[in-house]
Amino acid sequence: MKRIGLIICVVVVVLSSCRRDLYDPDNTVFRYNEAANISSLDPAFAKDLPNIWACNQLFAGLVRLNDELKVEPAIAKDWQISEDGLSYTFNLRTDVYFHNDESFADGIGRRVVASDFVYSFNRIVDPKVASPGLWVFSQVENLNGKYAIETINDSVFKINLSQPFTPFLGILAMQYCAVVPHEAIEFYKEDFRNNPVGTGPFKLKLWKEGVKMVLTKNEHYFESIKGKKLPYLDAVSITFLADKQAAFLHFVQGKLDFMSGIDASYKDEILTKRGGLKPKYQDRINLVSQPYLNTEYLGILVDDLTSSNPLRMKKIRQAINYGFDRVKMMKFLRNNIGEPGLKGIVPKGFPSYNQDADYGYSFDPDRARKLLVEAGYPDGQGMSPINLVTTAEYLDLCEYIQHALGEIGIKVEIDVSPPAAMREMKAQAKLPFFRASWIADYPDAENYLSMFYSKNFCPTGPNYTHFNNSLFDDLYESSLIETNDEKRFELYAKMDSIVMEEAPVVILYYDQVLRFVQPNIKGLGSNPINLLDLRKVEKINYK
Repeated sequence: MKRIGLIICVVVVVLSSCRRDLYDPDNTVFRYNEAANISSLDPAFAKDLPNIWACNQLFAGLVRLNDELKVEPAIAKDWQISEDGLSYTFNLRTDVYFHNDESFADGIGRRVVASDFVYSFNRIVDPKVASPGLWVFSQVENLNGKYAIETINDSVFKINLSQPFTPFLGILAMQYCAVVPHEAIEFYKEDFRNNPVGTGPFKLKLWKEGVKMVLTKNEHYFESIKGKKLPYLDAVSITFLADKQAAFLHFVQGKLDFMSGIDASYKDEILTKRGGLKPKYQDRINLVSQPYLNTEYLGILVDDLTSSNPLRMKKIRQAINYGFDRVKMMKFLRNNIGEPGLKGIVPKGFPSYNQDADYGYSFDPDRARKLLVEAGYPDGQGMSPINLVTTAEYLDLCEYIQHALGEIGIKVEIDVSPPAAMREMKAQAKLPFFRASWIADYPDAENYLSMFYSKNFCPTGPNYTHFNNSLFDDLYESSLIETNDEKRFELYAKMDSIVMEEAPVVILYYDQVLRFVQPNIKGLGSNPINLLDLRKVEKINYK
């Protein structure tokens, strides 16, 4: 193993030193790798980051979030919100067209009109579609099964809510809310997933699943900057190398333009223990880093545990939370990229975040052992092994937790599953104990707390643990109609404390956006939800 690592380091150094000579001066293709694969290009199923990234290039909605997570216009040029907060009226641009596609009568994409949004939103809430984004419209007024989504005229679109909901505008920036043409849905039916027709800056050229995807410039995209039409790139090329070490080697060779996140296989090659670039890469790679609205956790399906499963007991779940050292885990396994998960489910970055919150778990093995005694399993005696499902990317973290919990008597067995299979099993509530993450979809802590609302059970909502607590539900419903920020934040804190007390999750860490970018890539920003936006990216080729 040491010899293989030495060979890799030598290859990396050699390839890095000659990388500039490998650029094609005529190449304006942005290239990145997606190790977790892409399961669908239908925005109705854009529930995971790989799908979200791809759909963000192909589709557009009424509004979008900028890098500061402020809502800005997209297809809607402006909007009005009624004084009572119940009515949202959007004025649409008149120069937005769907991609050219054979689903249209003449093969030419037609103009987007208000009725397209009515169709697209009603499609999301249609039970037959079974979109995981159905919950997005839970605040929209619903009279006898008909949602209050209406067309005023071709350029004006209106939504009525059943009650005021401050985060609603940010929710509409999610990929679930992208506009799609009824012609393409009717033409392709279930195959719309691999025949996407949108209004985004790029359109699909090629998708060989598990191998490669190519998106090409949409010549009729509606946005421009100072008279120069977007996007600047000619194409986007996505590969699907599952081996992240191989993808890293491709990056240092210059075969990839961008790499997101860090993996155990190469973290010590490129990063110092403090999370910065090692000296030999500092003039070869640009590193962009910032807090990430992403909480990494272990989830427990609390309503589907058999009598023999120790996780059915709250004290066992709490013992697991106390049973491993998150600070040490972050130092040695993550090179201090991110912060230990010592607080609640809501990460730093929201106005409602409370650094001084007294709920959460720190390393306390004595307290964990005491909880085991109280649960009837002193030193873990008589306790059945607990099965934890994860992907290969997080195996090192799970093995660390496995070892630490073993020291106090909790036996954990680890199953490694492919990312796509695990996502599907989690969405269908088939995993009793699993590693997961939650990335904010919109800039409000309600997004995280919605994961524990009993009416949001998966597969039609984001409650993957099937947590059900009447006090939590009451507080959650109160927060939805509370317009005073200070009072709403207090409700958020109470809900977060309930989740930590009942422990349907084990918080691992709060992540950090980490983007490695080739120096000839310009205009690639960064944001707290790690959304990939390629509209304004330029590739400056070496001569």
